[in-house]
Amino acid sequence: MTPEEILEALDPEQRQAAEALVGPVCILAGAGTGKTRTITHRIAYGIAKGFYTSSRVLALTYTNRAAGELRLRLRQLGVPGVSVKTFHAAALAQLQYFWPQYAGVPAPTVIESKARLIAKVAEPLKISFDPASVRDLAAEIEWRKYSMLSLDEYASLVESRPKVAGLSAEKNLQLQVAYEDAKAQANRLDWEDVLILTLGLLRAEPRALAHVQTQYRFFTVDEYQDISPLQHALLDQWMGDHDDLCVVGDPNQTIYSFTGATSAFLNGFADRFDDATVVQLTRNYRSSQEIVAFANRLTQGVSGLDPLESQGALGIAPVIRQAATVADEANQIAQTIADKLAQGCPPHEIAVLYRVNSQSEPIENALAKIGIEYQVRGGERFFGRKDVQQAVQAIRVEAISNNEKPVYQAVSDILRSLGWQSQEPNEKGAALERWQALTAILQIVDEVPELTTLAEFAKELEERQRSQHEPQRSAITLATIHAAKGLEWDHVYLAGVTEGYVPISYAKSEAEIAEERRLLYVGVTRARKELTLSWPRSESAGGRNREASRFLALLSRNH
Repeated sequence: MTPEEILEALDPEQRQAAEALVGPVCILAGAGTGKTRTITHRIAYGIAKGFYTSSRVLALTYTNRAAGELRLRLRQLGVPGVSVKTFHAAALAQLQYFWPQYAGVPAPTVIESKARLIAKVAEPLKISFDPASVRDLAAEIEWRKYSMLSLDEYASLVESRPKVAGLSAEKNLQLQVAYEDAKAQANRLDWEDVLILTLGLLRAEPRALAHVQTQYRFFTVDEYQDISPLQHALLDQWMGDHDDLCVVGDPNQTIYSFTGATSAFLNGFADRFDDATVVQLTRNYRSSQEIVAFANRLTQGVSGLDPLESQGALGIAPVIRQAATVADEANQIAQTIADKLAQGCPPHEIAVLYRVNSQSEPIENALAKIGIEYQVRGGERFFGRKDVQQAVQAIRVEAISNNEKPVYQAVSDILRSLGWQSQEPNEKGAALERWQALTAILQIVDEVPELTTLAEFAKELEERQRSQHEPQRSAITLATIHAAKGLEWDHVYLAGVTEGYVPISYAKSEAEIAEERRLLYVGVTRARKELTLSWPRSESAGGRNREASRFLALLSRNH
């Protein structure tokens, strides 16, 4: 593509951001305003104009899914050689490369999950944990490390921290010390250690630092409002004295403060760089005018960004529904979804969102009762399925034999050899799930560039497996609002919008309540065409009463 062709797809503000190729650039991008399009076109334009070399650009994200999406978009623009990685993946690659050179031994391996180790070290301390409490303690460990606090520094302020999993400050500290000791004895790291050790190594070893700073010169950081002090310190180390940094973020979507993330770096970008180019993207291409107007009520008077301007149709007014009990609310949602499906709405265009994982059970029960398939985001990984692994392995083997058939034909032939048929099976359950999984591999074929070879497709699958960039499944999505960030659906149901959940019961301070408000904003802006918010008056018939979320009053105003 020519440089001008790359810019043709952008609106005036997106184009302004894409043409700002050198120096510090801050893109304040509201929900649905095309931030991924903007930064990928900016990178492609910079390479086409000769400002950048692909190999010297590093684009950083916070999730594997976001990295996979950026990588795919850049490939579609004819720019395959850019490094697109999460902060953790970039740091781990550097640690594994440099550690043997300076320590003389391979780098320690990373634990898969903190939960198992936390549960293990809790036993001798006679502390019994449920899964939610383990997650809470893991989040507190992450907050400490992302905030760059040593255990001694944390000990001096633990009394002022919110109580974690019902533990006293003393027990909390005991557990964290035991966790770190067990990890050290096993010569293992957690993902925060990867960042800490990489930062320490680069600060201590000038040759390693020079190597990295020579390798990468131009940086792009997605979701910059979610960066932590630790990640920012590492970014500064990678950049050195250069200021060719493009950041994109939305202050209204700052929802990870509990892990140490802070929007202070985004909000203070222009103060740090006097010559910064700052561009606002406020044209929302995702949602209907009614949904955008609804969302703007949540940010009115508290946002550092201008209100969103919908570029969509007028649409249907969002609905706020009340139900007698939690079960009634779940049944209402399930029946409305059944009606949507009967009208021909694709299942993958429907999502039910909620504040915490425990809220999914009644919704799952209601959907299962009337035979509606669903997937819980964060459940079984697509590439973890045995049938998918078998198919990927078969494609890899066939690719080695220099199969010259068109990739779609080659892949469909391989899938047929594994028992797949083009016709959807009549039976439900495992047989249907297997068919859907293998069919999803064919859908990936549709996403790769034309004339892709089977060998190139095999590499694409390996990359997607590594980055957990999973195909879309034809099922209703159930997810927490946090897990839904960055995603969108035609029809969204926000369930359990009550005091105690939105805002969550432990949000007490003004800052914590403001974050809960932003979280609801993220949920609202996931919807393209239709949005329903609901809340139950009680847990169950004759059970504990609930109150509607205070934020619903904001949304109901003038509505």
